[in-house]
Amino acid sequence: MAFGFGRKRNQFLGPGQPAPAFRLTSLEGAGRAREEILAGGPALLAFFKASCPVCQFTLPFLERLAQGGSLRVIGVSQDDAKATARFSREYELTFPMLLDESSSGYATSNAFGITTVPSLFLLEGDGTVSYSGEGFGKRDLERLARRAGIELFQPDDYVPEWKAG
Repeated sequence: MAFGFGRKRNQFLGPGQPAPAFRLTSLEGAGRAREEILAGGPALLAFFKASCPVCQFTLPFLERLAQGGSLRVIGVSQDDAKATARFSREYELTFPMLLDESSSGYATSNAFGITTVPSLFLLEGDGTVSYSGEGFGKRDLERLARRAGIELFQPDDYVPEWKAG
């Protein structure tokens, strides 16, 4: 994700901070606002780019989280609809995808203070961030999985402790 030279960006949101208001378009073309997403309870937002190797590694684990647990996962792609749909098919992702494209100046990514992908934010029903992280962190994902009521990693998975985004 690129920022314009000299352009002020927001600080990366941390636990306890309110998530910014946003409205993004789904792959199906429907608009989804923060309030609509959180009406169903807490949600883990996963910001990513299809070309990012760490995103390619992380998002299949998030699919397991979405399929096996009680925590909703929503992908926020910094790519266009075509690239996002291709990525979803290739990595067999079934959780909802929203688009934060370059044509919008990555408005939502910037509002969350993102400088690297993947970036994850767990939003509680009231819009408060209860978890935020960048890159791949095994222990962080294990904590999220415990909250969702599942064991995320299998004994035969290759799972490093951390991968930078």
